[in-house]
Amino acid sequence: MNRTRPLTRVVYVVSLFPCVSETFIVREIGALIARGVDVRIISLKKPSKDLVQTDSAALLDRVRHPLPWPAAVAGVARECVRAPATVLRAAGLVVIDGWRRPMVALKSLAALFRALQHARWLRDFDPQVIHAHWATYPSTAAWALARLTDRPFSFTSHAHDIYVENQLLAHKITDAALAVTISRFNVDWLSARATPAARDKLRIVHCGVDMENSPWQAGARDARSILAVGRLDPVKGFETLVDAIALLAQQGIDVDCRLVGTGPLEQVLRRRAGERGVADRIEFTGAQPQERIRDWMRSATMFALPSQVAADGNRDGIPVALMEAMASGCPVISTRVSGIPELIEHDRNGLLVEPRDPAALADAIRSLMADPALRSRLALQARRHIEAQFDARKEAGRLHALMQEAADAA
Repeated sequence: MNRTRPLTRVVYVVSLFPCVSETFIVREIGALIARGVDVRIISLKKPSKDLVQTDSAALLDRVRHPLPWPAAVAGVARECVRAPATVLRAAGLVVIDGWRRPMVALKSLAALFRALQHARWLRDFDPQVIHAHWATYPSTAAWALARLTDRPFSFTSHAHDIYVENQLLAHKITDAALAVTISRFNVDWLSARATPAARDKLRIVHCGVDMENSPWQAGARDARSILAVGRLDPVKGFETLVDAIALLAQQGIDVDCRLVGTGPLEQVLRRRAGERGVADRIEFTGAQPQERIRDWMRSATMFALPSQVAADGNRDGIPVALMEAMASGCPVISTRVSGIPELIEHDRNGLLVEPRDPAALADAIRSLMADPALRSRLALQARRHIEAQFDARKEAGRLHALMQEAADAA
């Protein structure tokens, strides 16, 4: 294979930018820019009024949001005239794939509409690769844009986008130049559902941590504090954490928990804490700036994330918050779910318990609380593991090389 030109222009397609819960995408884009790649971003949704992290703000001038309605309609109409067969085939596949799930089909068609309006700009920018994060609507949009502009496309899959929604997944893997995912667990799951030729496109690139902004802080920590960070939804298992804290309280062991995040289960969790008699032990902070979360990771006794498989099959991939805690020197407790055991090796760089087991989680918390030497040993090994396997710059370098191969093969 002869290299035609260095990788210098890439377009990312995401659902929403900036997004407070997707700082890992910001780090990845920033690392590619540092390697000399001009990265532009197509956000399928209009900017929200949510908290904008500092790193995201630095990329705002690279983002294209949905156009005003008249310009959007004109752009889509132009593509329908320019390439009617391509547009019709893409829309037809979306409808056929989603006929049993009409809302999914409608949202996918909306993603196509929001993608097509940027097609002329995309041709002018002339990216060498179109890359999407999440195998749902963003990759549907990137897939359609790639077909319209004759550019290679790739995507990164994570968790719910393959275990629950998986829209046009087989088509996307087949048509993609590169199909990235974040864990070996995901590769095995996807391989069982892909053709032999498509399996060769599957590659692991971890979401990573910015090690330069994750200083080591092993000592001088609180005596009895738990930090938990994540969206307040079923896959995080925070109800198990509430119950574990209640069990510890019954045993006369007082701990304070800071629960960072927002989501649909917030009121449920607040009520559960009140019913269990530990409302005064759990602080619900809502969404917080990344800088403040890093400070809390450097002071907490431990970090807990009792992930679980939800009733609809949804689950975590490898939570970035766990990586960040491990990088900061905060001992971690999590569960044997999905790709988490690829990050945490039990009793070597963290502790693992079974999901939905408050008693086991309480035991793990008590063990860490009572044993400073154990905390120090786990924290040191955790930092070394993150440096070796989950450094954002190293992982971005791997992605850069894979994108270069995809561009060269086009």
